[in-house]
Amino acid sequence: MVTKRNGSVRRSHLPVSRAATLMCAALATGALLTGCGNDDGDAAKTDASEAGRAASPSTSSDGGALTDDQAERKALVPKAKVGYEDALKSALATVDKSKPVSIELKGTPEKPSWEAEVATDDGSAHSVSVDAVSGKAGQAQADKDQDADDKRELADRLKKATVTPQQAAETATNKTKGTVTSVELDDTDHDRTVLWSVDVVTTNDWNKTTFDVDAANRKILREHVDKD
Repeated sequence: MVTKRNGSVRRSHLPVSRAATLMCAALATGALLTGCGNDDGDAAKTDASEAGRAASPSTSSDGGALTDDQAERKALVPKAKVGYEDALKSALATVDKSKPVSIELKGTPEKPSWEAEVATDDGSAHSVSVDAVSGKAGQAQADKDQDADDKRELADRLKKATVTPQQAAETATNKTKGTVTSVELDDTDHDRTVLWSVDVVTTNDWNKTTFDVDAANRKILREHVDKD
């Protein structure tokens, strides 16, 4: 390399040849690029792996993906060692001369419970919680939100319901085999036909099928499969 210093020409001597310097630079650059490429590739693989694990839902026994509701049913239903019938009997025993209005499996897998409602002939309703493992019923709680019209309407439903909740549940499970998780006395919006709404959970896919069963003749008025 040639440099000028104080008007004179001075030739400086390189410690290594230009070719060697360029070669070292090229090798260093290549190593740097290769290293960066490996880091990016590993990071991309890691990100993809993490994303895959995050997106992977629970699976059913046949390998299919479960929705949140299906996964919740799968976790809760097997934990109920006491069925709805025995739980309903325990609830009815807490209120003298009462009739069933509804019962539903709720709670958590660690503490499953049957939440029941029973009522006397005048329509006075009481809520009762029953341990779904032991079958022990808690103390009945009177529904303080009921007014005279509410009681009269409920009393009318109870009077018209000649089909028992057990018979309605049997009608539903004869159509779809599974576990009954809810039975509720209700009526239709259009003609006020009294019915039992029965939920049946199928344990092969954890879907819930709701049957509306006429409370006078056991005819199925509606059937709906909830796959969510």
